[in-house]
Amino acid sequence: MPKKLAAGNWKMNGLRQALAEVQALHAACPEPTCDVVICPPATLMRSMVKTCADMKIEVGGQDCHENTSGAHTGDISAPMLADTGASYVILGHSERRASYSETDDQINAKTRAAWDAGLTAIVCIGETLDERESGKTLHIVGDQLAGSVPDGATPASLVIAYEPVWAIGTGKTPTLDEIAQVHGFIRESLQTRFGADGLEMRILYGGSMNPINANEIAAIANVDGGLVGGASLKASDFSTIVQVLST
Repeated sequence: MPKKLAAGNWKMNGLRQALAEVQALHAACPEPTCDVVICPPATLMRSMVKTCADMKIEVGGQDCHENTSGAHTGDISAPMLADTGASYVILGHSERRASYSETDDQINAKTRAAWDAGLTAIVCIGETLDERESGKTLHIVGDQLAGSVPDGATPASLVIAYEPVWAIGTGKTPTLDEIAQVHGFIRESLQTRFGADGLEMRILYGGSMNPINANEIAAIANVDGGLVGGASLKASDFSTIVQVLST
């Protein structure tokens, strides 16, 4: 069974004083048995790496460009993230797909760039409410998985995050059976494509996981952790999720 992963996505939140939450998280969970990664805004990357230097907490970016350098004002390359000390990067988050019209092909290219820089890619896939209600969930998830993930993925280089778009930041979550169905489908797809490695690739649940529902979601087969948004901003909340994933 893959080692659980608690990944915190801070999105566009966090000033320097927010680093105190990381210190509080470490105080609450000094020796987690799950892996822990926090993905802060780019302005905090280097400070976060320094803060986490003696902690069992890794740092990741929230996006990267598919090119290593060039005339791309405002963008950040995968080598730049690695240069700060980051070890992960989130790619294809639904907010990027929706707000910036990112395609599977772009996410595929970004994933290859992340691997070239030595980063583990957390590739996000998931359906909208209309797609869910139209019965297209597995079709959408399957297409995004096939298009966004390059050949050559390994358990060390790839993490998949299933995030039903309609559940992000809304407090709504699919039923446990619905989560189990999609995660089981993703596992089968990974195993079909990558063989035995597909059994070891971690699949995170990424739709409004919080301290209240984390225990029952984490108990579902093929749920190997969580990609956590708002609940990762407060040590009191995120530490509960880390503790759940450490059991």
